Amino acid sequence: MGAISIRIPQIPGKQDIEVDVRINGEKQQLSYRVEVFFWKDCKAAVENRVECLKEILANYEKGWQLYYIGTPTDEWVPITFKKVNVA
Repeated sequence: MGAISIRIPQIPGKQDIEVDVRINGEKQQLSYRVEVFFWKDCKAAVENRVECLKEILANYEKGWQLYYIGTPTDEWVPITFKKVNVA
C-alpha cells in the first residue's frame, strides 16, 4: 500500500497540513501544503495553462515538491505540495 486518503476540511486559502503516523511502530511526520493558484496571476497567457503550471512549479518555495495537481476550474487550480527533507 503506497497511499491512504484523509479528508481535509475545506478552508479558504493556503492550508499547511501535518500528519503524524506510525508505520510498523515507527513514528513519522509528513507535511503537506495545499494552495490555490489563479490562472490570471500567471505571467504566461491565461489560455496556456501548461506554461502557467510550469511557472508555478519552477518558482515554488524550495523544500517542497509537487505531490498532486487537483481538478482545475476556469479561474484556478489547486496544487498539493509535500515537504521534502533537505539534508
